Amino acid sequence: MIQLHSVETLGALDGPGIRTVLFFSGCPMRCSYCHNPDTWQGGQARDEQELADMCARYKAYYGAEGGVTLSGGEPLLQKEGAVKLLGALRERGIHTAIDTGGGVYCEEALALADLVLLDIKHPDPAVFEDITGVSQEALQKTLAYLRAHKKRFWVRHVCVPDLTDTPETVRAVRKMAAGAEKIELLPYHTMGVHKWDKLGLNYPLRGVPPLSQSKLDELNAVLNEEGT
Repeated sequence: MIQLHSVETLGALDGPGIRTVLFFSGCPMRCSYCHNPDTWQGGQARDEQELADMCARYKAYYGAEGGVTLSGGEPLLQKEGAVKLLGALRERGIHTAIDTGGGVYCEEALALADLVLLDIKHPDPAVFEDITGVSQEALQKTLAYLRAHKKRFWVRHVCVPDLTDTPETVRAVRKMAAGAEKIELLPYHTMGVHKWDKLGLNYPLRGVPPLSQSKLDELNAVLNEEGT
């Protein structure tokens, strides 16, 4: 059984094509800018085969590129359930993606997934641990596995003003993401702050403004530099 927080149908931002996004409950990280702290605990118990059958009902909408994305929270925190669900989806001929922050290493799940969306919070191990509260070890093992087995993966990096938005950080992320099919820089936003407030939690980055489009453009230019 999987503890599931919520389901999004017809999602278009969590991998290629149109997708069903399954938000798992639970996460080992406590990222200072998390926009889904409501997924940290709780959830509803759902059977893996039942979830796979539900997703299969939307198969006509997925087309050639779409499918199902396991997100969260951290889907790999529920290793057994994630592996069972990925296998069930594969049996039904559905493309699968794992959206992970790299806080948990699960070789079995990585092997089954067609695509991995990997969020690199920060390339420096010490800063990574300061932001997330966990070691970078699982992230490094995940990257090593993906490269060694030539798995498809995309890398994402959230650019937070005065924390993760320097040219040096972006260059280090690009180096760390060697082998990735795509690297995407995401602008920091404050749309999840109300969730912290609702849960009675202190938001660590209160007062930090959203990243401007001009700054994001500058960082994308750095990302696309040649010969560095």
